[in-house]
Formats: sequence, structure tokens, C-alpha cells
Amino acid sequence: MKRAGRTGLTLAAIVAAGAGGYWAGHRDLALPATPWRQAVAWLEGTAAAPASANPAPAGPVIYYRDPDGLPAYAATPKKTTDGRDFLPVLAGEDLSFEDKPPAAAAPVAAAPANGEPKRILYYRNPMGLPDTSPTPKKDSMGMDYIPVYAGEDDDGSTVKVATGKLQRTGVRSEIATEQVIVRPVRVPGTVQLDERRISVVATRSDAFIDKVADVTTGDRVKKGEPLMRLYSAEIATASAQYLTDLNGSGRASAGARQRLENLAVPLDVIGAIDRTRQVQTSITWTAPRDGVILERNAVEGMKASPGDVLFRLADVSTMWIVADVPEYELGAVKVGAVATIQVRSLPGQIFSGRVALIYPQVTKETRTTKVRIEIPNLDSLLLPDMYADVEIGSGSNAPVVAVPDSAVIDTGTRQVVILDKGEGRFEPREVKIGLQGGGFTEIRDGVTAGDRVVVAANFLIDAESNLKAALSGMTNSETAP
Repeated sequence: MKRAGRTGLTLAAIVAAGAGGYWAGHRDLALPATPWRQAVAWLEGTAAAPASANPAPAGPVIYYRDPDGLPAYAATPKKTTDGRDFLPVLAGEDLSFEDKPPAAAAPVAAAPANGEPKRILYYRNPMGLPDTSPTPKKDSMGMDYIPVYAGEDDDGSTVKVATGKLQRTGVRSEIATEQVIVRPVRVPGTVQLDERRISVVATRSDAFIDKVADVTTGDRVKKGEPLMRLYSAEIATASAQYLTDLNGSGRASAGARQRLENLAVPLDVIGAIDRTRQVQTSITWTAPRDGVILERNAVEGMKASPGDVLFRLADVSTMWIVADVPEYELGAVKVGAVATIQVRSLPGQIFSGRVALIYPQVTKETRTTKVRIEIPNLDSLLLPDMYADVEIGSGSNAPVVAVPDSAVIDTGTRQVVILDKGEGRFEPREVKIGLQGGGFTEIRDGVTAGDRVVVAANFLIDAESNLKAALSGMTNSETAP
């Protein structure tokens, strides 16, 4: 280039730089002075051409991008709205979206702090498949196998995740602890009478009802309270024989008294014969226990045959709650377990009791087993056949090793927990689980108290850190070459 031409270019560069400086100064912007000075020196011939920071891209044009850096692309040449051309992007230009380290050394040149190069053990599949190679290799899609260095493959199952990725994915871990796990079993139930507290009033001989007391179904009666008066020829004959023995020897025979007792004659009637020395034409039949009259069949003037139910009474001071527990929940329910009951017709009231019996039979139609819970009914609020919601506490009172439910990955055939070993290292560990409740899962084998387990973003570790290959390393006895 001639001297006159270089001088002209120099003046043009100076003018452009001055204009740029004026513009930047009015906008409080700082522009480095070195590049244009080097350009001017090169134009004057006093300095060499500036070296390029990056090698020139090569290859065919693969697409066109917006000249202003906007997210706009085109497969063919295109212009902006103001008439400027889109910029071509060559195949040799860097298209990676990954964060690059400041200096990437060759795999074999990677060295620890002591300066000695790390030894490559093998190369693993970049897609996480359980496939390794002793030499550099590409997979079917052209991706390079990833080198695994000595010290990075501790036991064949430990995987690493970059710190930046851990922060972006929100991985969180907690310490496995020993605690008591209680899992409530919620089932429906019904209120029923205590079968041991039900009584039936009936005669053991033919009788005629002379009078019925003023009691009806639902009334409460006390033990010994009169229910009816009746006449029975067989009872009258036995009473006369008993009185004859009394008048003859002053003491009735055991056989005569036993005959009256066999006819279920109330003891107060027998006592009245002893005191008055008279046979009563009709006798008063009394209530055998405290309770509620559930059924009244006695009618004045009727004839009652032996065994006819004249009254049916029940003591409702204690009630049963019979719950239907599904077959798969039976293992969690134990006799003596605490249960809480809520009756829908009594909102806000909670009754408490304990499991008294697990019935030894499964209903084949519903695949449920009845569980009996006994609760007091002091205020007589509970009525037979009420519907109840039952919650039975299950679990052991002894503390067990437990982790949050989110820490367990259930593959369908086995359960896995990811151990956090620190510094981005993770190890999948197969475990055996037990009870679940309160957001925690019992770990019977595989994890001990104090181990740190991943409780959040487990699936992201699976995606980011070759978890499948690590899982295969847990079961495969083959080691990498």
C-alpha cells in the first residue's frame, strides 16, 4: 500500500475513533483504547497485524442469524426489517451451549494437585448405557465415550454431578434418622350392640299374660323392675308342691325348689312363697338386667308358648364398633391398637377405644375382615347401626431407621435410595422398605441412621449423572478393563 493511501486510512480511523469517543463520553461509556491504536499502527506500517483470538471458522453455511443477536434464524439468506442482511453461520463455528472451562486439557493430561497425570481406567457410554470400552470410541450417534479416571470410579456405582448442575436442579438431601413410624388405617365401620349384654325375657312353660307393665320399645329399665304378670299352670303346680314340702317338714325339699328354678321362676317369687306360705295365682316377671327395651312382643291376654320372646333388652353402656379392614391392610392392624371413631351423626365428637378382636375370616365378596373395637357409651349417644369413620393406629412403638418418602425411588421390582457422599458424588443403594406413615418410610436394610440421602430432584440426578450405568454396576460382577 502506498504511503498516501495509508495516511488516508489513518486519518479515517482517527476520525472514526474520535466520533466513537465523543458518543461514548456523552453516554458515560468506557471504550478500550488499545484495539484502535493497534489498528492505526498497523495501517501506518509500524506494527504487525493483530493476531486473531480464535481461528477463522470454516465449512459450509449451515444457517443465518440476526445481525443484532436477536433470537431470529433462517435457513436461507434473509434481511431484517431495516434492510440489513442476516449473518451466515459456518459449520466450523462453535455451536455448544455448555459452559466452557477456561482451559480444556486433553483427557490423559488431567492431573491431580501433585502434578502426576491421572490414569484413564476406561471409557463409558455417553448416554448412560451399561457399555464401556478400553479405548476411545464413538457410539452409534457419533458421540464420544466419556473417560473415567482413577479415583472417580470408587466402587463401580458412584456417580458424579457437576456443582453447577446440582445448584440448577435443586438437589436436596437429608439425614436418615431413627424414629417411630405410625401409619393410620382409615376404614368404615358400624356401631353394634355388645352381644354379651343382650337378654331375652321368655317363659319355659305355657303361660297367659295377665298384664304388661307400661314400658315400650326404647324405654330404659332397671334390673328387677316389673315387666308383666302372667299365669302358668305348670308354675302353679310346682309352687304348690314346694309349699306342701314347707308345711310338712318346715323345710322344702331340694327337688321342689329346683323345679321352680328350672321353670325360670324369679327368685323373689320363690322368696315370697317362703315368707307368706301361699301360692300366688299369677306371678310378676321382672327385668333380668339394666338396659334398653329393644323388642316388646308381650300383649295382655295372649298365650305365650315356651321359648317365645316376650321382651328383648340390651345394656348399651358399652358398644362395639365393627370396622371392615381391607385384606392388604391386615398386617398393619394389631390387637390392642388405639383407635379413634367419629360418627357422622355426631359431628365434632371423637370416641376412643382399642382393637379387641380381629375376626378370623375374610369376606370373599369384599375381601375385607371385620375388626372389633370396644368403646364406652356413658352418655348413650351411640345407637346401634350408626355409621362410623374409624382410624386405627398401626406400626411399632420401637424406633426404626426412616427416610422421607420422597427419598425412595420405586422401580416396580425394587426400591432404591440415592446416598449423598458429598462433593457432587452420589451412590444409588438398593433398600428393603417396611412401614410407611407420616411422610416417612422404614428402611429395613441398605441404609443406616446418619446416612445422607437425596430427597429432592432424584429424577434429575438420574438424567444428569448416568444413574442407569451405576445401577447396573450394583448387580453386574464384571469390572471395567
